[in-house]
Amino acid sequence: MELNNLTSISPLDGRYRQKVDELDKYFSEFGLIQYRLMVEIEYFIALCEIPLPQLSDFGKENYTALRSIYEDFDLKEAEKVKETEKTTNHDVKAVEYYLKEKFFRSGWGKWSEFIHFGLTSQDINNTAIPLSLKDALTDVYFPLLFELREMLAGFAEEWKEIPMLARTHGQPASPTRLGKEISVFISRIDEQSKYFGQIPYSAKFGGATGNLNAHKVAYPDIDWVSFAGSFVSEVLGLQRSSPTTQIEHYDNLAALFDNLRRINVILLDLARDMWYYISIDYFRQKIKKGEIGSSAMPHKVNPIDFENSEGNLGYANAIFEHMSMKLPVSRLQRDLSDSTVLRNIGVPVGHTVIAFNSMLKGLNKIVVNLDKINSDLENNWAVIAEALQTVLRREGFHKPYEALLDLTRTNQKITKESITGFIENLDISESVKSELKRITPFNYTGF
Repeated sequence: MELNNLTSISPLDGRYRQKVDELDKYFSEFGLIQYRLMVEIEYFIALCEIPLPQLSDFGKENYTALRSIYEDFDLKEAEKVKETEKTTNHDVKAVEYYLKEKFFRSGWGKWSEFIHFGLTSQDINNTAIPLSLKDALTDVYFPLLFELREMLAGFAEEWKEIPMLARTHGQPASPTRLGKEISVFISRIDEQSKYFGQIPYSAKFGGATGNLNAHKVAYPDIDWVSFAGSFVSEVLGLQRSSPTTQIEHYDNLAALFDNLRRINVILLDLARDMWYYISIDYFRQKIKKGEIGSSAMPHKVNPIDFENSEGNLGYANAIFEHMSMKLPVSRLQRDLSDSTVLRNIGVPVGHTVIAFNSMLKGLNKIVVNLDKINSDLENNWAVIAEALQTVLRREGFHKPYEALLDLTRTNQKITKESITGFIENLDISESVKSELKRITPFNYTGF
């Protein structure tokens, strides 16, 4: 099932395919079928472990061979499931029939009717999909986010002593430090990351309308509620939602998408800041031999990695937002509008992964341009006006803010010399004058 990059409709399966290859086992049609098989098989084994009377003679020695059906599942086997689906026009039923055929071929035909016993398709979908998402985030997303966070932490430490002109409203403002400004993003990422551990990966598992009706009518003496809870939590590693309708209500999934979206917003903010710092020459980019910035202007080295990251983060967030608003809403006990949305979970995750990798690539290219940073500080002595008027307030000087306002709002450039002249003409003690003269744009950076 080889994809042609030139004819794919989605760039995730076309231009960007190699950048998201590792996600296909979680979010592709093949991946979904494999996760469904896993849930169906582990459920059958759990029924054997009760044990149901009719399954008491299914030997435990068969479990390894049974699990190998999903563990060794490949594209050739997936094609068989899809071929069956052409007849059933029902994807989960096709998985059930595929498994039943496997049972008969393995000599387990007498137990085959306990595949998918008492279940509806959403018991499979609403466990397989959150499980695949959980695995994808654990295996792919979180390592990338941690790598990005650690790279920023390295920069924050490396640049912690570099003074830099701040800009509020785009205008020169009280100086800051480059490392501290990077630390702001680290703190924001950390604050939002802690919520991941508080949001359960919820799953629905309760039969046609969530009440385990079929289970109870067949075996009324078994505590099926307890069974369902332990199966979902102990076997699948998810949290069973109860009560539910035919489907999971997706509130926790929506919360997870919102959390992913907030992380993306933070990184989108970072991408735009890095773009701006590059545009004002605070950062320069390492040049890669043979790489072209512009088809017309040979001199250009464009900040394309940050632009690519910004675009992908924005697109991912548009999908995350739709999912978090749409999925928790379903007519009565269920409608099918959640199905096509759930099939697209890999889309925003894929674009997020592309964005993270672009961000890492961009950050790996940047080099601090101290000459430009220092030049901006030297050319903006007016930014210590806050410091001067604050010390003068402490000293009880009459209208210090207004005095600095008069100085800095002239059309003349404010220089070290003009600041020194201003201080000399103040009616204050020599010791305070000396204190004020020691303040520069390079050392007025706070804590």
